[in-house]
Amino acid sequence: MAKQSIAIQIGKALRARRERAGMSQDQFADHIDMHRAYYAAIERGEKNVTLATLKRVADGLRASMSEILKDAGS
Repeated sequence: MAKQSIAIQIGKALRARRERAGMSQDQFADHIDMHRAYYAAIERGEKNVTLATLKRVADGLRASMSEILKDAGS
C-alpha cells in the first residue's frame, strides 16, 4: 500500500479539525476569507499549501501549524 502524500494527510487533518469545530467548508472558508473551492481542494489534498496558507488556515482553526502537522502524522 502506497503512503499517502503529505498534502492528503494535511487535508485530512484540517477536515477533522474543521468538523470538530462544527463548521461546513463554506462557513470555514468564509471565516478565513478564502474561496470555498480552493479550501475544498486543500482538504482533498489537491493543493500543496504554502506556509503562509497553512498559517492562515491553522489560525482560523485556533491551532498552531505544528499541531496541524502533528495531526497529519508528519
